[in-house]
Amino acid sequence: MNRMDTTATPLRVGLLGFGLAGSVFHAPLIAGTPGLVLDTVVTSDPERRKRAREAGAPGGEVRTVASADELFADADRLDLVVVATPNRTHVPLTHRALDAGLPVVVDKPLAPTGAEARELAAKAESRGLLLAPFQNRRWDNDFLTLRSLLAEDALGEVFRFESRFERWRPRLKGGWRESGDPEEVGGLLYDLGSHVVDQALTLFGPAASVYAESDVRRAGAAADDDTFIAITHESGVRSHLWMSATAAQLGPRFRVLGSRAAYVKYGLDPQESALRGGGRPVEGAPWGVEPEDAWGTLGAQDPPGALRTVPTLDGDYPAFYDAVAGALREGTPPPVTAHEAAAALQVLETARSFARGG
Repeated sequence: MNRMDTTATPLRVGLLGFGLAGSVFHAPLIAGTPGLVLDTVVTSDPERRKRAREAGAPGGEVRTVASADELFADADRLDLVVVATPNRTHVPLTHRALDAGLPVVVDKPLAPTGAEARELAAKAESRGLLLAPFQNRRWDNDFLTLRSLLAEDALGEVFRFESRFERWRPRLKGGWRESGDPEEVGGLLYDLGSHVVDQALTLFGPAASVYAESDVRRAGAAADDDTFIAITHESGVRSHLWMSATAAQLGPRFRVLGSRAAYVKYGLDPQESALRGGGRPVEGAPWGVEPEDAWGTLGAQDPPGALRTVPTLDGDYPAFYDAVAGALREGTPPPVTAHEAAAALQVLETARSFARGG
């Protein structure tokens, strides 16, 4: 079967995992993407299997299987596999998908290390298969707005990029994400850090040096829950990145300082909240829209009146799977590459080593 020549029928997607990532992010976005159909979901949990069967397009029922073995035994029915399982399984399951001749989307982080990410990239390239890490926050509303302002040179020369992904979660939720076992690849460094580092590198280019602080603040916690990374980019820009579950008051999501102006934006993109609440993107309908009172400001404190409100562009998570479908059908570049993920993972590895005194 030629997977690049499937224009007559929808591309059939197999989704490995139906926890937070699979049920909240991937399944709704796949089901809402023209040209894709959610065909099979892998989950052994009875309640999740019930919800997964209803996660496809209206009027269709999704097939569920209990194990990855069952999915790969019937790989010929699929055109794409999405890996949305716990972090420790990303690498082995991606290898299995590529070995089965299937293109793959992998939830972040692609791998525990840059070396493993590059190995997966080489394997996909040698077999002519798509491998796209799911870095959905490149389509956050604030990121898209900042990228547009930079393209317009609205800030002048950028000196410092400050990015905060902070939460107030003083009580532990439990589960593998808060495990101290390094095999689980948990903690905020690899969770939220995968997003903020990817955004910084996308905006300002490769890292020349990295500094980091990483702490375990909450009683009973075993994984980092309060982390800071400073990147000096080869471009000369400095990125200061905060990730925290212990922020009782939140700082600005972005503060970007330039030679002519600064851009300051509070609050998180609304798409995750909408998806968690059962909202679904529908082609042609408004999505990712932010109220005017949440828009950021651009300008300088002096002279008075130099600050102005900047309308926030709409968030656009559906663009990721639109681009995946285009890459499979037309051979266009993937929305995110494994090599880009490897560069971010190299920064995360360096940050972890530095924070440990390495």
